[in-house]
Amino acid sequence: MLRVWDVMVAVVTVSLLTCRSALGGYGTSVFSAQTSSPDPCYDETGNPRRCIPDFVNSAFGKEVRVSSTCGVRAPSRYCVVTEKGDDKHDRTRDCHTCDASDPKHYHPPTYLTDLNNPHNLTCWRSEPFLQHPQNVTVTLSLGKKFEVTYVSLQFCSPRPESMAIFKSMDYGKTWVPFQFYSTQCRKMYNKPNRAAITKQNEQEAVCTDSHTDMHPLSGGLIAFSTLDGRPSAHDFDNSPVLQDWVTATDIRVTFSRLHTFGDENEDEDSELARDSYFYAVSDLQVGGRCKCNGHASRCVKDRDGSPVCECKHNTGGPECDRCKPFHYDRPWQRATARESNECVAEDRSLAGDNNS
Repeated sequence: MLRVWDVMVAVVTVSLLTCRSALGGYGTSVFSAQTSSPDPCYDETGNPRRCIPDFVNSAFGKEVRVSSTCGVRAPSRYCVVTEKGDDKHDRTRDCHTCDASDPKHYHPPTYLTDLNNPHNLTCWRSEPFLQHPQNVTVTLSLGKKFEVTYVSLQFCSPRPESMAIFKSMDYGKTWVPFQFYSTQCRKMYNKPNRAAITKQNEQEAVCTDSHTDMHPLSGGLIAFSTLDGRPSAHDFDNSPVLQDWVTATDIRVTFSRLHTFGDENEDEDSELARDSYFYAVSDLQVGGRCKCNGHASRCVKDRDGSPVCECKHNTGGPECDRCKPFHYDRPWQRATARESNECVAEDRSLAGDNNS
């Protein structure tokens, strides 16, 4: 379950993303065993209490599907632009070959979710100059429902001029927007720039021109906090709207428009200039928790290898979203900080008396 504390964690996390690998905090498997005793779902006297799985980077090590990777169709050239000092007009281009048949010169999508080592930076790279209306998509399946606190991308190219983050709650069947970024919100996404979020539109994606500057040319970060600025975030337990808003089974990022220096249309070295424009990301993170509705302290894999919550409080289902058989004495409810809402066994003797 998401809490206001998770929002604070996300803010701190975003500021510390560059050192996360050294700390090892977000490489933890979502299915890691918990050794704490007693059971986190019950207090010292055995009474039920709300319990939640660990906060993890749910993208770590997962397969990512992308619509474009350089060097897959044929070996291709890409050029990394650097600027000397503060002079943004004194640029150099260092060109390389991208080739899927050569592991030393390949930049596959697995690099998006591997361990991000600052001493050996791995970057997925798209094909060059895929400009609007052509999009490049990056799609990640989380495997089950998660309550997502943040989505972040660290770039080894300039950040896009326009991009969008989407979520699915039904394993990729349908998609809804999470957030838009653009210097031209109205033109690209038919959204106003930096619209106010009220209780009437808490479950709507907004567009912002923040984090859309092409500088730095490498190492820039875009981090979307799902609850930042949402008025009911302080009362998340009692906000079904926000509980639904943060729920996702899949995340998709759509890159819509590249930044350019304006030299791609010049006659001299125009091909070289076009080879300098591509999307490249060193790290994709999705911070959150397995969605277990306060009735489980960890996620495990079932007999089919699918992730499910290890449900307590007489609950069942992939997200502990129903009472287990013969425990329907009162309607199922999500656990809160104040009330565990344990499912209660039916009084079978009374049921027998009624049937006699």
